[in-house]
Amino acid sequence: MALAVLMSRSLYGMDAPPVRVEIHLSNGLPSFTVVGLADAEVRESRERVRAAILSSGFEFPTGRLTVNLSPADLPKESGRFDLPIALGVLLVSGQIDMPELKRNPDVKDSEVTLAKLVIAGELSLTGRLSPIKGAIAIALAVARSQPEMSLLLPAINARQVARVPGLRVLGADSLMGVVQHLNGQQRLIPSEPLTNILAVTAEPCLSDVRGQLMARRALEVAAAGGHSLMFSGTPGVGKTMLAKRLAGILPALTQDECLEVASVSAFTGAPDTPWGQRPFRAPHHSASMAAIIGGGTTPRAGEVTLAHKGVLFLDEFPEFERRVREALREPLENLSVSIARAKLKVEFPADFQLLAAMNPCPCGWHGHPQGRCKCRLEQIAGYQDRISGPVMDRIDLFVALTLNDEHWLELPPGEASAAVRKRVEIARTTQFKRQKTVNARLPDADLDACCPMTADSSGLLSNVIKRHQLSARAIQRIRRVARTCADLDGAQQIDVLHFAEAFQYRQQLAQ
Repeated sequence: MALAVLMSRSLYGMDAPPVRVEIHLSNGLPSFTVVGLADAEVRESRERVRAAILSSGFEFPTGRLTVNLSPADLPKESGRFDLPIALGVLLVSGQIDMPELKRNPDVKDSEVTLAKLVIAGELSLTGRLSPIKGAIAIALAVARSQPEMSLLLPAINARQVARVPGLRVLGADSLMGVVQHLNGQQRLIPSEPLTNILAVTAEPCLSDVRGQLMARRALEVAAAGGHSLMFSGTPGVGKTMLAKRLAGILPALTQDECLEVASVSAFTGAPDTPWGQRPFRAPHHSASMAAIIGGGTTPRAGEVTLAHKGVLFLDEFPEFERRVREALREPLENLSVSIARAKLKVEFPADFQLLAAMNPCPCGWHGHPQGRCKCRLEQIAGYQDRISGPVMDRIDLFVALTLNDEHWLELPPGEASAAVRKRVEIARTTQFKRQKTVNARLPDADLDACCPMTADSSGLLSNVIKRHQLSARAIQRIRRVARTCADLDGAQQIDVLHFAEAFQYRQQLAQ
């Protein structure tokens, strides 16, 4: 046997394009060459494959070995090609005696293609299989484009991706186990999904928040419609406390969304988010552009992608670099991030809910009843102007928090998150039945059909347009928020109270 062809998958952004792993053995001085735009990690597989084959009790062939990873113009990285390369080496050297070679005389000994198997796995020097990065992304790509194929992965990865519907996944612990499967000696059993990948952590409850009724209502509106939200207020007023409770009132993830979140975690190498729990990311304001948006010589995902289908909380929002703040405009509109480099362009998902918080001035005490602020007016204006108009324009809700009175400890506990979540789930169910998406993502073309207004609310809208210098984007966002307020009340049409509440959030933003 001189040539073996196996199928694998690479990673390109969050996609996993197919890769043909071709192994050729010919006479000549002993050599082992890997071609096909392979990076250092892939080229180092030569030593891992050689040691794994010998440690597993096989012989490493003498001769000229050439490994081609096709297509040649697709960058290849990581050690996921170790296993297909090792199997190809054993095939071309005749150390795998596949039963189909005996049963089917039409199959040429010079070329064996495992046509129904996609293989990925990193080998240790002992021949054991180590888990790989991006296994769920690979599984989703195979299930979408090649549903007739089976996927062979390290056992740990196989149990994680077995949740992907319509995909047959085989898991192996070692190179020897895979060879025995191919030889028909001991078949690998399709993997069953893990019953509990990670324990879901308890979300902070809204009942801990006493007072701040308007902020609580804004949090509920934001959760129901998927709207972006900004809190402003003096230190200790409850901005961060409220922000940490947003994820706890959001609806549960669907099965497809769970797979997307798990795929992002697996691809980026970030700590896994518990299955079914929305991610909550809160990067420090000193984080760089690449850390928040994504980037690098080899593009990597940033916090906006790690917060996919969850919440991105940016505390001390004006303290972030200006480039970072401005770069949020595109993902807020497009729900994705496109990172272009000289030789490649990668797109990452970024469907997150933005929650920001800021102090009213540099010292933080502007508006405090005891007059603790010592900032000059130009300092206050300069601090607030750090956030540009285009960024502010993309924030749907703005709430200025004030201090509770001195008797706030005597107030009863607030409404629990579970009760609020039920209303949010009902409102979102209404939205998906009506328009297949949340109100914050409602296209402009569908606003008139999905946001019918009463005569009084239409008059109020006309009055707002005449009296206030709001952009067209701001007006459309007010209409979307008003639609969410109506959904929470179970109303078919947007009434005056709904529009007035939505405009109140925007008016606070303008102030």
